[in-house]
Amino acid sequence: MFDFLKGPLLNLQNFVLLSGRALANIFRSPHYVDDILIQMDLIGVGSIPLVLLAGFFTGAVLALQTSRTLRQYGLSNQVGQAVSITLVRELGPVLTSILVAGRNASAMASELGSMKVTEQIDAMRALGTDPVQKLVTPRLIATAVMLPLMVVIADFMGIVGGWIVASLLLHMTPGSQFWASAQQALDMSDVAQGLIKPFVFAVVLSLVGCHYGLSTTGGTQGVGRATISAVVVSCMWIIILTYFIGSFFIHFK
Repeated sequence: MFDFLKGPLLNLQNFVLLSGRALANIFRSPHYVDDILIQMDLIGVGSIPLVLLAGFFTGAVLALQTSRTLRQYGLSNQVGQAVSITLVRELGPVLTSILVAGRNASAMASELGSMKVTEQIDAMRALGTDPVQKLVTPRLIATAVMLPLMVVIADFMGIVGGWIVASLLLHMTPGSQFWASAQQALDMSDVAQGLIKPFVFAVVLSLVGCHYGLSTTGGTQGVGRATISAVVVSCMWIIILTYFIGSFFIHFK
């Protein structure tokens, strides 16, 4: 009667087991430091141009869209506050994580999926190498380290974009007042929320990408399906977790 639940439950079970093994491997040797550094370069450094561009125009759009409302209520000098709070709390972590999921979760799924269908994963096991320790844990560590740093860069570029639009283009507020209001609007709770979110998102999207890669079946078509599933599921988890983390900080602030 409930046969339709077997597939999703088995998939969830495999994901939980993979997550537990990957997290436990952080505290076990070998650590494959070279692989971690390579993944940090691919995930972090390779994503910087995308993060800079997206962050800048996100802040610019925020300033542009809030300018009309703030002018109606005589609050033009608060545009810096609106931009900084929105970016640091929500848009910076969420948009940056979705971009990284689209770029890197898909790459993890396709790379590991290709290794799976060409039996390279089985060859690693035959040689006595743990595929989770070698392939999954370095990607998990690298993403968890680099994604919060990329969010900080995106937040800063977004505030710069808001400053250019609000102060230089629309002349809503002097630059010094913009930066002062942007800084005063943030407290430690906002900063903590803006850093915890990308850390949690990094763990989830890296594990999801690796899970779908290692679960690939069906040859090259299966690699394509795994890549699409990794991106979609990662983005959905980012949106869902945003609500729960935000609710936690609202209730316990």
